[in-house]
Amino acid sequence: MSNIYESLLPKLVAILEATQQATDGAPTQQAKQTLVHATNDFRETLKEAKEIASTLPGGELSLEEQDEVIAMLERLKERKQQQLAKFSADVEAISTTTQQLKMEVDSTASTPAS
Repeated sequence: MSNIYESLLPKLVAILEATQQATDGAPTQQAKQTLVHATNDFRETLKEAKEIASTLPGGELSLEEQDEVIAMLERLKERKQQQLAKFSADVEAISTTTQQLKMEVDSTASTPAS
């Protein structure tokens, strides 16, 4: 799919080069044919690219609707990052508490009975 979009610029350059050759001096039949071929090739590729773009998910949304979806997703991402940070802090706290308990148990176990 991206190959189609990547090929648009080189095909446009081919049209510009063919146009330049056709306008340099008296245009030859070959220069005209080259220009027609390059133009038709570009037109077909552009048509394909438009068809692909129109079938993309969300392509039916207006620009404003797309912006709303993006904003909603950014808020969701921020919430998830906050949840992850809280979870990480909770795990760290539990780990620290567990280590302290182990040290207390080890200390108690190694203390001789009186």
